[in-house]
Amino acid sequence: MIHEAGVMTLSSIPAAPEATTGADGLAPLRFPPQLRLTPEQFALVCAENREAVPELAADGSLIVITPTGSETAASNTRLEMRLLLWADQHGGWKVFGSSSGFRLPDGSVPSPAASLVALHRWQALSAEQRRGFAPLCPDLVLELASPSDEGVRGITALRRKMDIYQRNGARLGWLLLPEQRAVEVWSADGEPQRFNNLQLLEAGAPFQDLQLLIEEIWAA
Repeated sequence: MIHEAGVMTLSSIPAAPEATTGADGLAPLRFPPQLRLTPEQFALVCAENREAVPELAADGSLIVITPTGSETAASNTRLEMRLLLWADQHGGWKVFGSSSGFRLPDGSVPSPAASLVALHRWQALSAEQRRGFAPLCPDLVLELASPSDEGVRGITALRRKMDIYQRNGARLGWLLLPEQRAVEVWSADGEPQRFNNLQLLEAGAPFQDLQLLIEEIWAA
């Protein structure tokens, strides 16, 4: 049925005809644009489409994420590796990659390119919460913009995403812009700061000694 607000939910959508499979044997994800899901319904969609990494906006709409290009994927991998090396050396942190979704306080479920969560916050979650979309905003979030400003990985879309992280409690956000050789630093409060041709990106407290050699990321 259609709810009072005129929003279509998962249970109100009639069964769609079976999608045609592609060369890889996977059926494309197709959703009505008016579809709105709860985080619980979104989890069911993800469970049935494990090859996809969609995101959920705060209004319940789906954001379908397509695979990254090889160059962006290589940079993402290096970012995750650097965070993991730092976390292993210092302890007290959990590292998450680009396939990890988080249920933010506003109800959205985004997937940062890489992120850090304080270990005590992770350990405070129940086993069930850890298995699903962890109900918290990461302490540190990283996003890597694509060469084009189009789509969900474009600069404009990622700036909106960084603002969402900031408003939901992230302590620090880094938006990396490879084509411009620039980094935007989103602190917990205040306006983002842009740094051009930066060589060393330092996180500061509470991320003791966390640094990124930016040229290393650009060259990945």
